[in-house]
Amino acid sequence: MEPKYVSLEMRDYIVSMGAETVNWCMQCGLCTNLCPWRLVPGETSEKFNIRHMQRLGQMGLEGFEDEHILFACTTCSMCQSHCPRGVKIVDNVRAMRASLVGAGMAPANLRPILGSAHANGNPWSGPREKRTAWQQGLEVPVFGPDTEYFLFVCCHSCYDPRSTKVAQSIVKLLKAAGVSFGVIGNEESCCGESMRKLGDEELFQKLAQANIELFNAKGVKKIITTSPHCLWTFSHEYPELGGQWEVIHYTQILAQCLEDGRLKLPGGVSKKVAFHDPCYLGRHSGVFDPPRELLQAAVNGGTVELSRHRALSLCCAGGGGRIWAEVPMGERFGELRVTDALKQGAEVLATSCPYCLNMLIDACNSLGKQEELEIAELSELLAAGL
Repeated sequence: MEPKYVSLEMRDYIVSMGAETVNWCMQCGLCTNLCPWRLVPGETSEKFNIRHMQRLGQMGLEGFEDEHILFACTTCSMCQSHCPRGVKIVDNVRAMRASLVGAGMAPANLRPILGSAHANGNPWSGPREKRTAWQQGLEVPVFGPDTEYFLFVCCHSCYDPRSTKVAQSIVKLLKAAGVSFGVIGNEESCCGESMRKLGDEELFQKLAQANIELFNAKGVKKIITTSPHCLWTFSHEYPELGGQWEVIHYTQILAQCLEDGRLKLPGGVSKKVAFHDPCYLGRHSGVFDPPRELLQAAVNGGTVELSRHRALSLCCAGGGGRIWAEVPMGERFGELRVTDALKQGAEVLATSCPYCLNMLIDACNSLGKQEELEIAELSELLAAGL
């Protein structure tokens, strides 16, 4: 017999939205011990408990009072990748969020983000006709029938002034390697990965279907992504909706070009560089070696590993929609990464994700360490040596 405080209807709805494994959780607490929120002080850290979130899902969110805490999860997958029962914790969190967003209870700070994605096809309040503005000054090929790869540029790198440099650097590198690639243009929409993680399933379906119809109509077979988040959703979520393509991250194809001798990196970086593994490139997608192979070829000053790296890398806190969250100084995961990089003697902290780039820059600035540590996207370091 179910306890009387279980909301059976809500629990069934949560399960139907993707939380099929929520009842597998045996409340061992390993997920909570591994959660990066345990490493920082503050109110969110005190309130957020991922094990308790799984229990609330089992109870149909009965007794749940603070929706902001549910939206604190960065979906880094540190908990999920170590769960002894194989619980799909990230999917469970997404489904619980969907139950609130579907009922019109999205946190106020996220409503403009979701609204922009609905209206403009991107969450950054950028006009659709400005999606290709980052290409100014570059001759970016247009994808056509004879083009091998479609280059999908993350919305962040289309509209964020700092991140546009990432897209520009990747274009330069692909050209230097002789890769056959092209973009489609303003018809492209956000991949929807973060929108789905925020719980807006209807919005994700809308964006995904629009992209699938567009890509298939253009004859896309292979995709290069600039963002690990796009890599993940195109590879793992789009196929069930009809999006069947070969999808790789830009570091993967550039590493292959380097091995084949098509890309020459003369080693123009003389500083010591540490690499931050993005959660969605490393832990989620299993891509660890290509970025390091590229760094080794581009850096003369040597590379160092952070104390937590590869599968144990510490999240920057930008995933799961948290890139749009306001987090007080002293409570940012990125500050731990900056401190670690300096401790390891790094002069540059590099990453290969536009979300991580912004989060690490903000963390470095909040610590006042911008004179001691440069934050860079890997593509920028590589392109500087061309």
